[in-house]
Amino acid sequence: MDIPDRLIALQQAADSEHAKLAGLADAERETQWKHWYEAAVTVQAAVTDHAREAGLSRAELESAVKKAVRHPAPADG
Repeated sequence: MDIPDRLIALQQAADSEHAKLAGLADAERETQWKHWYEAAVTVQAAVTDHAREAGLSRAELESAVKKAVRHPAPADG
């Protein structure tokens, strides 16, 4: 499945915001959670839009995006 670079970048941003939650508590955690939530909403909307436009399964596209970000294939070389 061909995944647009924009979806990869958005998922990377959401994952980065989520990782920042580690070790936070109280107000700091709540603030960071809001940053992560907004990033997650953005990537979900983009995946939904792209799936609709490309005639793809939304669930399959989401899975492919997450796999590409979290478990990238080794680079050729």
